Amino acid sequence: MQPTMQQLDVRKLQCPMPILHTKKTLKTLKRGENLQILSSDPGSANDMESFCRKSGHVLEEATESQGEFRFIIRKG
Repeated sequence: MQPTMQQLDVRKLQCPMPILHTKKTLKTLKRGENLQILSSDPGSANDMESFCRKSGHVLEEATESQGEFRFIIRKG
């Protein structure tokens, strides 16, 4: 059974807004559910990795293509 995947589009938003929206959205999810985030902020890659490490979530995937970033975070 695959976990639920909610999506969050924060493209065109700059730091710190992608992380703030991510935190807010993760609060609505249950432990083990996944959140897919789309971002265009170049600082997102470092921010998401650091955020997950500090907050107990798991960064399942982080990819970049043509200046757009895609992250999948599993709520811890």
